Order: sequence, then structure tokens, then C-alpha cells
Amino acid sequence: MDGFDLIIFDCDGVLVDSEIIAAEVESALLTEAGYPIGVEEMGERFAGMTWRNILLQIEREASIPLSASLLDKSEKMLDLRLAQDVKAIAGVEFAVSRLPMKRCICSNSSTKRLDMMLTKVGLKPLFAPNIFSAKDLGPDRAKPKPDIFLHGASQMGVSPDKVVVVEDSVHGVHAARAAGMRVIGFTGASHSYPAHADKLTDAGAETAISRMNDLPGVVAALAAWDNVL
Repeated sequence: MDGFDLIIFDCDGVLVDSEIIAAEVESALLTEAGYPIGVEEMGERFAGMTWRNILLQIEREASIPLSASLLDKSEKMLDLRLAQDVKAIAGVEFAVSRLPMKRCICSNSSTKRLDMMLTKVGLKPLFAPNIFSAKDLGPDRAKPKPDIFLHGASQMGVSPDKVVVVEDSVHGVHAARAAGMRVIGFTGASHSYPAHADKLTDAGAETAISRMNDLPGVVAALAAWDNVL
């Protein structure tokens, strides 16, 4: 696998099956606040975005003033649900064990939430201490901006053109591509929808997989193709 020196994993919807939980909490809060939206639409449109940016986008689109209290309310409700219900994506340990390059996590979730989720599902030892949160970079640095991916590559000492990213959201794919990295889409979490893979590849992912067990083979194929070119 000479083509890549680093693989970066998103966390929510890639390593842990948390996006469906977030969609359930956030769709209920938005519907209650006067913006009816279902769980599937929530996942399709907003997966990978911060709650703050979701609220700002909805305010712009619908001209509905959304209370700032929704920010704190969602965070508290979501943390409780995640602590109780979040599970690991099947096959992560298998995939990681067969990927020889450096690895890290780059996520929009807070460091505290990442620590809680990864500890709960037993995946933290596979990545610590190389777990990076866009929230630690300062305001307005979250995906779809490329900042967190560039930060992760810099911390790992790898050039962006030697990085492959695993992402489940269009916003995350855009961020990785803007960082100059190659992307594999992932559609194996519970929030996936019928056009998920097509949307990821349309956004710039070179391919999409629905099983984490397939990741090592796909990474090897992309690296080999790169070497041929």
C-alpha cells in the first residue's frame, strides 16, 4: 500500500453508529420548534454538520428564528442518548488490524463526546492519542471546511496527497477533497439512505463501501491504481 501513508477516519457514522441517534434527537427538536422534518431527511441533508450550522442553515432557508436554547438542549439530550445507545460499526477492529499505515480520527464532534463514545464501544485504544476534533481548532473550522483534515495530517506528519479519508457524509467528503485528500465513502451505518453512495461519489469520493470489512481491500486497490498511474 505504497500509495498512502495515513488513513483518516471520520467518527460519527463511520466508527460509531451515532448519526441515527443525532438525527432522531434533532428532528424531534426541530419539529417541536416549528420546522417539521423526519429522521431520514435529517440524516440525508445534515449528517456531518454541526448542530449550530444546521440551525443557522434552517434559519436562512425557512426564515424561522430558532432559539439559542436549542443548542444546549440538543447537546444534553444527545449526550444522554449516546451514552446509553451508541454502538460500534461492525468490522472496524478487523479493518484497522489489516491497514498498515498510520491512522487517526478527524471529527466535528467535541473531544469530550469522542472520548465518551469511543471508550464506550471499546475503540479508543485503536486510535488514541491521535483523535482530533474540529471544535478544538476554534470557531467556524468544522467540516465542510478542510481545516480538521489538514490539522490531522499535519499532526501525523503526512502530506495531504498521501492521505485517504473514510467519510459517510457529503459535507465530510467535500472537506477531505478540499484538503487535497482521496476519499472512500461509507454507507454502512443506520442513517444510510437509498441514494447515499451516489451522493458520496458525486461529492468526490472515489468509491463507496457498505461494510467495514471491505475497507482494507479497497484501500489496497486505490493504492495500486495510483501506482499504475
